[in-house]
Amino acid sequence: MTTTLSASRPGSVARRQLLVGLSLAAAALATPGLAAITPRQRIVIDNDFGGDPDGLFQLAHHLASPSVEIALIVGSHLHDKDPFDPAPGQADRAAERARQIVTLAGIGHSPKIIAGGNVALDAAMKPTPASAHIVAEAMREDTRQPLFYVAGASLTELAAAHKLEPGIGKRLKLVWIGGMEHDDLWPGRPVRHDPEYNMTIDAAAARYIFNDSDIEIWQVPRDAYRQMLISHAELEQGLAPAGKLGAYLLERIDAIVTMAGRGGFNIGETYILGDSPLVTLTALQSSFEADSSSSDYVLKPTPSMDEKGRYTPRPQARPMRVYKTIDTRLTFADMFAKLAHLAQH
Repeated sequence: MTTTLSASRPGSVARRQLLVGLSLAAAALATPGLAAITPRQRIVIDNDFGGDPDGLFQLAHHLASPSVEIALIVGSHLHDKDPFDPAPGQADRAAERARQIVTLAGIGHSPKIIAGGNVALDAAMKPTPASAHIVAEAMREDTRQPLFYVAGASLTELAAAHKLEPGIGKRLKLVWIGGMEHDDLWPGRPVRHDPEYNMTIDAAAARYIFNDSDIEIWQVPRDAYRQMLISHAELEQGLAPAGKLGAYLLERIDAIVTMAGRGGFNIGETYILGDSPLVTLTALQSSFEADSSSSDYVLKPTPSMDEKGRYTPRPQARPMRVYKTIDTRLTFADMFAKLAHLAQH
């Protein structure tokens, strides 16, 4: 059984909150724009910043978003000998790339940045260098509950942390860019059978999170994250006001175009910023009755996942969200506006 959910309008509770808030209007009017916004969510960011540059865009966008507090940034590994970064030590370089983005963003403070494990989990799922840090943040008492764990690549670090301390499962929500399509959600559409990239970075970790953990999953599967298509012309125009950070991000895209060309592959004039929904579904939630109200999802029991990433229904399993569409207009317009704002302040 599945339930499709989308936008909702403010209810009576929200209206009462609005009336109370109006009494503070005079003070609010004296406060400048984005500077008046304070964090209402805590997030941990986990991504392969040394790989596909979409993660760098996501990180820069999150850093520029005042409604989230970034409690921890974890640099994660890629496949062994991955074309994006074939040498050992991928997680270490991912953490260093994250530090570059923080420096270029010029936000005045740096969240804690650490490197995760440099390889996929083994059968024992031993802790990684990031495990204890993730557990500590998840178990920390904070009025902004639950913690959002936003992952744009493998689930190595979260699986290792949950294995170390299963108690974190009820204290966070996973927003994951990854996994194959759910064919039952799109009847009549051609079916893909090839495993999805992020899942294959560490299939054992993905299977553990789906099959053996109690973590609530908000999944952005392959067919949804491939909607995050943007043209090179838009990138050039949108990043032009973003200073050194914008120039660096465009340079990373151009490096991929060059790399692909050397391999005889013409990628055309668009790029998929597939990790950007991590921002849409957290920092860009609706004002009243906060939720990802402009992106549509289906609520369904969490299926089991096999070693190829295929799903088997489990009707009695915990519910999860599977996103079908992402609000690309909001995502990209907000990203360009915020990156320009960073460059001006």
